[in-house]
Amino acid sequence: MTLPHIDPVIFHIGPLAVRWYGVMYLLGFIGSYFYMNYLARLRKFSLNSEAISDLIFYGVFGVVLGGRIGYTLFYNFDYYRHHLFEILAVWKGGMSFHGGLLGVTAAILLFCRRRNKSLLEVGDIVAAATPIGLGFGRIGNFINGELWGRVTDVSWGVVFPAAGSMPRHPSQLYEAFLEGVVLFVVLWLVHRLQPRRGLPLFLFLAGYGLARFVVEFFRQPDSHIGYLWQGATMGQLLSLPMFLLGIAGIIIIYGRRNADG
Repeated sequence: MTLPHIDPVIFHIGPLAVRWYGVMYLLGFIGSYFYMNYLARLRKFSLNSEAISDLIFYGVFGVVLGGRIGYTLFYNFDYYRHHLFEILAVWKGGMSFHGGLLGVTAAILLFCRRRNKSLLEVGDIVAAATPIGLGFGRIGNFINGELWGRVTDVSWGVVFPAAGSMPRHPSQLYEAFLEGVVLFVVLWLVHRLQPRRGLPLFLFLAGYGLARFVVEFFRQPDSHIGYLWQGATMGQLLSLPMFLLGIAGIIIIYGRRNADG
């Protein structure tokens, strides 16, 4: 399969360009808003629609600022330190999930402090809603023909015109399935079991860390970074601490349950 050229801009409204990737972000935030309202009612958390609207507002800034700063620091620091004003040019691409995660974490901490909300409650529902945005985002990557996989001879390989004539793994779709669909279903089922606070949050960290680490074996590393320590990619090195933190959190939560009898 050869990926047809799809204009990243869907249409223009005057000087404003509406892009596929921006629409995917919008769908992710809208879906997250309704899903977090559902989870707050299901878990009987002290979060109403107004509070979740504010939380989404905080989250938007956390994702965009954290994602852009993370990409600048983790993936292309040498370039952006000489082109500082281009850091603001988010429409040119370049967002880091791990940077976005740090940005959202800071946004959640600020939201909880100002609203006097439980950090674990907020973290649990944000973690469960995040796969919605991840799934849409990876589909946006596929439509844009970016962040492609490594060269392959599997029958479902895709030729990405910007990557040459060789078929490659559609790693964006692998990520959309694992980080989006699978992680969403797992966390939804866990929430239905009314688990201890914090468990969905740490399950998300472990689940995303594992899924991203595995998919990186099929995803082409950034050309200006390549392979790093022991052949690992930047994505793997950033995901491993997430996985370990998630596992440690799960162990602590279950240890407390056993201690409580």
